Amino acid sequence: MIASLRLLSALCLAALLAACASSPSSSLGELPRTPDASIEQLLDQAATSKTPEKAALLRLSAADLAHTQKDNARASQILEQVPLESLKPAQQVFASTLAAELAMSRNQPKAALSALSHPSLARLNELPKEQQARTYSVRAAALEADGQTLAAAQERVQLAPLLEGNAASANHEAIWNLVAALPSEQLQSISMGNDTLAGWASLALAVKNAGTLEQQQAAIQAWRGQHSEHPAALQLPLPLVKLKQLASQPLTKIALLLPQEGPLASVARALRDGFMAAHLQAQQAGQQPPAIQVFDSSRLTSLDEFYRQAQAAGVQLVIGPLEKPLVKQLSARTQLPITTLALNYSDVGQGNPPQLFQFGLAAEDEAREVSRRARADGMRRAAALVPRGEWGDRVLKAFRQDWEAKGGTLIAAEHIDQPVALAQQIAELFQLRQSEGRAKSLQSTVGGNVSAQPSRRQDIDFIFLAATPQQAQQIKPTLNFQYAGDVPVYATSHLYSASGDVNQYNDMNGIRFCETPWLLDTGNSLRQQVVRQWPQAGGSLGRLYAMGIDAYSLAPRLSQLKALPDTRIEGFSGSLSMSPNQRIERQLPWAEFSAGQVKRLPDTPR
Repeated sequence: MIASLRLLSALCLAALLAACASSPSSSLGELPRTPDASIEQLLDQAATSKTPEKAALLRLSAADLAHTQKDNARASQILEQVPLESLKPAQQVFASTLAAELAMSRNQPKAALSALSHPSLARLNELPKEQQARTYSVRAAALEADGQTLAAAQERVQLAPLLEGNAASANHEAIWNLVAALPSEQLQSISMGNDTLAGWASLALAVKNAGTLEQQQAAIQAWRGQHSEHPAALQLPLPLVKLKQLASQPLTKIALLLPQEGPLASVARALRDGFMAAHLQAQQAGQQPPAIQVFDSSRLTSLDEFYRQAQAAGVQLVIGPLEKPLVKQLSARTQLPITTLALNYSDVGQGNPPQLFQFGLAAEDEAREVSRRARADGMRRAAALVPRGEWGDRVLKAFRQDWEAKGGTLIAAEHIDQPVALAQQIAELFQLRQSEGRAKSLQSTVGGNVSAQPSRRQDIDFIFLAATPQQAQQIKPTLNFQYAGDVPVYATSHLYSASGDVNQYNDMNGIRFCETPWLLDTGNSLRQQVVRQWPQAGGSLGRLYAMGIDAYSLAPRLSQLKALPDTRIEGFSGSLSMSPNQRIERQLPWAEFSAGQVKRLPDTPR
């Protein structure tokens, strides 16, 4: 948002430096001129003007000058004194554009878009290009801030021919950032056209579909050969220039640091097998993957000694450790000798050395994913059901923070107790006991039997659920019994056992849940190969195999993700991106239990 406003300010400044005087047709009217007087002088002149049109032009100039001087409160006050509907079209466009800019200064993109919906905007292309550039700029910024990424990109493509110099370069980079943020399915659809935006989309798709940095470079070169006259071919976006620099530093040796004994050995084995399966596939595809050396963290006596051995062996990247205490030790250091991708997370808020990256199947990611999906589906008021204990507290905290930060309301939360108490908890959550009490009171007042079915509270749009399969099997029928069966339930993946048990799935009919692509999209050849060799990878344990494969995919691209924060890797454990504190975050696809089956749901825009 801040970046968009900075870009908007730069573009507007470029427009304001040019004289805005115009000589359009009399039906359009005259645009305000670049003022050479103070705000007070302009307002004094407006007060003594002989014609209303002249007074309006002077007030528009005064309001614009106040906005330029960042006195937006005064600019809004002056603009309110200008009767918009009595102006000529050119002046209406100017006033509507200024109103949109002021709305954006208040972080109100919807108000900005409303201002830009005035009928006079239909004649924008008849006005001088400086005014066109200014209007397109604020509309693009408003669309982006409102989450309309594609529309914002389209607006900036229209804006591009109107700009020169630094403003043109800034807009060029903004187009790329917007297009690169679109999901692959949308890019595929756009790229089928033959206009400038289609070219941008096909470039973004080529970069997204390529795996390694080397493959991305080849894809970019091939695209440039096919689109030699496209603006992005003539001036490659800066993030793609950075990719070329990163590709010149190949990764040749990786240390895999995992426990071979102890309570995490089975988890580590699944991670290792997934990792090595991806390595084997790269070899079979004719690539030149890095050499892998495995170290046993369960026999580790000193992290310093391990790093000395790894350096002596020529290791450039460490994958691991898995054990949380070791990850916390690494996080406490100011520097690491070798870049390290830990397969777990340190405590939230703990500082990290710049060489440490962290990746895991964090339940907090899924809580945030529920927040995103429910918001995209139009939900606003939530209730939560989470297990008792530290894990449930962490998941609830992550959901609450994300949900409330995006404007949602968490009305109530219950920690799931023993089965015998579950019905009581849900009844309290939906205030059914109060409803029953009212019915009894009515019976007492009127006498005799009164038919009154208890009614639940109506201010809960959906339930956020984090639960095991066994807990979820009890919760959905209990909701039905407690007159709340129509309330949508959005859940984390923890309720999905991937067992294929139709009876279990029937008990959870209607529940929507996020899940890894590994368990929802089973047609991938690498997945099929892994499941043939390790059948347990087809069940819930498959999430760990997926994480191991994704760790292999992340290995050569950590610097890329750090340099290009908007980059995403479409992995088997989710759509992967990097947070500012160098934690890999996952966004997940969605499914729903329906008639005893798992039904994949369409993706929503990110």
